[in-house]
Amino acid sequence: MIAGRKVTVKDGNVDKALRKLKKKVADSGLLLELQKRQTYTKPSVERKVAKAMARKRWKKFLASQNSINPK
Repeated sequence: MIAGRKVTVKDGNVDKALRKLKKKVADSGLLLELQKRQTYTKPSVERKVAKAMARKRWKKFLASQNSINPK
C-alpha cells in the first residue's frame, strides 16, 4: 500500500474506516488517474474537452459576477 493511505479500524467500526479510506483515495486523485490510463483519448478530443470545461468555468464566473452586481 502507498504511504499515507492507511486507515486504522477503531472499535470494530469498519464502515467508518472504509468511508475515511474512500475519502483519502478520492482526495489524492488516484481513481481519476486510473480512469485516464485505462482508455486512450486522442489529443484533439482532450483539447475539445478542455475548451468545453473552460467555457463552463467562464459562464459560471460570469453568472457569479451578475449575481453580485445586478444591473
